[in-house]
Amino acid sequence: MTAPNQTAGGVEANANANANANANANANANAAAPAVSERPLTHFRTLPLSIEVNGKIVGPTEVPVGLMMIDYLHEYLHLTGSRLGCGQGICHACVVIVDKPDGTSEEVRTCITGANFFHGKSIRTIEGHAKRNEAGEVVETSPIQQKFLEHFSFQCGYCTPGFVNAATVLIERLKRQPIARGEVESTITEALNAHICRCTGYVRYYEAVKEVVLTTPGLVREAA
Repeated sequence: MTAPNQTAGGVEANANANANANANANANANAAAPAVSERPLTHFRTLPLSIEVNGKIVGPTEVPVGLMMIDYLHEYLHLTGSRLGCGQGICHACVVIVDKPDGTSEEVRTCITGANFFHGKSIRTIEGHAKRNEAGEVVETSPIQQKFLEHFSFQCGYCTPGFVNAATVLIERLKRQPIARGEVESTITEALNAHICRCTGYVRYYEAVKEVVLTTPGLVREAA
């Protein structure tokens, strides 16, 4: 009969031998494994961006190539009024106004347009419409903003910046090129048609813009 202390000693010796064997195997495996070269998580090629935003020159700023304009507005300028909705250029919640040298303007979607596209351009965001005092407080809204408030045109408000910009571009165009009264409905529909609203069914947006068009002198010709 084997003594208990002898059996325990044998088990311990076997365990130590197995542990040493495993350690040697792991050491050999680690030695054979190729060295892992660490690479930085981010590495971007940049281009300088100079732009006029709401009347103020910004830049030049080194901006990563491929950075979308919506991200530049949010992360670099802290202008978060422009909304990232679909991210595919469909809902138009993210549009800004680009003012051209000839005095015309147009909407541009910032979720699918790179920031560097706007180099040297002049743009307006939703933050640039209302008048502010020296402390930065809003003291007067634009006519479009005011009518949207009066008509309770929005509920969640997510799409509202895009509608404000679209309506502003329309009003400014009508100041240059007035339309006949019979064309008002179709003109507003065409101007706002690309903008998606998930709350109000569009009716109050259209009513507000129509009131601005009909009550602002010089936008509508009485004769066809």
